[in-house]
Amino acid sequence: MLTISPAVKIFLYADVADLRRGYDGLASIVENSMEENPLSGYIYIFLNRRRNRIKLLYWAVDGYAIWMKRLERGSFELVHPESPETKRVEITASQLALILEGIELSSVRRRKRYQRPPAAARRADIPETDRFRESRRGRAAETSGK
Repeated sequence: MLTISPAVKIFLYADVADLRRGYDGLASIVENSMEENPLSGYIYIFLNRRRNRIKLLYWAVDGYAIWMKRLERGSFELVHPESPETKRVEITASQLALILEGIELSSVRRRKRYQRPPAAARRADIPETDRFRESRRGRAAETSGK
């Protein structure tokens, strides 16, 4: 079983890939078709036509690494992009785990959870002058407490 940090971005190639390709061939798909940088440290997923084989390509600290799995029976689920011209779909680490375990993503129901908004959205709610005042108040409280 793979253990992948939730912070790592994972992209699924939405077209059929020739899995006879090696490191450089898959990296060229990432650059040319997916329009991503294969050296970014993200994980790129490729499926063959029958979807019984899957390859994950990523850049480790000192070179490319490939993880591959072949199913004896059954197939992996292909997540379809929102528009037909899109060649990649971003998925989460938990979705990748479900795909590798053979669980249909459409049958999974997620319970409501709190999701913190991105940092840019949180900071956009506070005007620039108020952010400055808040930081000064915080520093003043720290020095008065000593």
